[in-house]
Amino acid sequence: MTDPYAPQPQDRFSFGLWTVGWQGVDVFGPATRPPMSAERAVAGLAEIGAYGVNFHDNDVYAFEASAAEKAERIAAFRRALDATGLVVTTATTNLFGHPVFKDGAFTANDRDVRRFALRKVMDNLDLAAELGAEVYVCWGGREGAESGAAKDVRVALDRYKEAFDVLGAYVTDQGYGLRFAIEPKPNEPRGDLLLPTVGHALAFIGELERPELVGVNPEVGHEEMAGLNYAHGLAQALWHGKLFHIDLNGQHGPRYDQDLRFGAGDARGAFWVADLIDASDYAGPIHFDFKPPRTEDDAGVWASARACMRNWLILRAKSRAFRADPDVAEALREARVDELARPTLAPGETWRDVRAASLDIAALAARGAAFERLDQLALEHLYGVR
Repeated sequence: MTDPYAPQPQDRFSFGLWTVGWQGVDVFGPATRPPMSAERAVAGLAEIGAYGVNFHDNDVYAFEASAAEKAERIAAFRRALDATGLVVTTATTNLFGHPVFKDGAFTANDRDVRRFALRKVMDNLDLAAELGAEVYVCWGGREGAESGAAKDVRVALDRYKEAFDVLGAYVTDQGYGLRFAIEPKPNEPRGDLLLPTVGHALAFIGELERPELVGVNPEVGHEEMAGLNYAHGLAQALWHGKLFHIDLNGQHGPRYDQDLRFGAGDARGAFWVADLIDASDYAGPIHFDFKPPRTEDDAGVWASARACMRNWLILRAKSRAFRADPDVAEALREARVDELARPTLAPGETWRDVRAASLDIAALAARGAAFERLDQLALEHLYGVR
């Protein structure tokens, strides 16, 4: 019998090479798994049914690699892509791992570091374009500070803007069809990061020279670390036409970045994410940015990656069943959800008509919203009893 939760190419599932390749290192202990080459990651992801990959430059070749070593590693990566048919959906640059970036990259106080960071990104933009990537994710991993005197935030935002303006000019002059997606995060590894939420990033984009080239890449864990609703962040990004990419994982509330497999954190939140994306015009990859726990061996790594895709398909199926349920349709009407789509002012009306309208405030106040029945139906679909 066909497995309804087996990934298909049209599902557009993609993974960062750093996900399955994570060795289990944390601040309290060293690696629990051996290094994984980019080509091994590509082969393994293809075997479990993934469609595409995202990569940092240093996922493919080491930071210290010579020109010859770099060429050799890129060639091996290309051969793996060709052999498996996986596509490069997205790319990014590691601007956080090497000690040179200890005070950030685009917003480092040291001007030479900022110039090096721009050059490093431009080098990888060349490779990303050659490999067919359409989106370039920008996570400001160390763009931030721990103390108020160390960083003038207003000036740091000037430098952040300058970096995106330079890179926007670069891809335009080179004729690359790449767009940038800013990935917000509130903290970690810095005490406080710049552009900490989707809202901050959207406001920042409006100040750029080429705002049409820049959108957002919200991540489940990052928004929930700030105590925010991830699905709401996605919805606002869609409303602005700025949802260029998504990073899916699992998180349990505002704590450290857990990077659990998708669906293993807030399952209710994950349900609404699948529901929103499935009904939207988002056409990018369904991308997983998780870390297999350091408890797992190699087999556990691939079990965890498979589960990300399977959980998305399960939750999508439950969302579709919820939307097709006649009881849900009735509950939606009772909750007046459809009425929200009606403009508050009728055609031809102005504020004068609103002021002149006669309303029974007591009756409006006594009217129930009927949300509890609707929410319970959603939970019953999620719990698998409907």
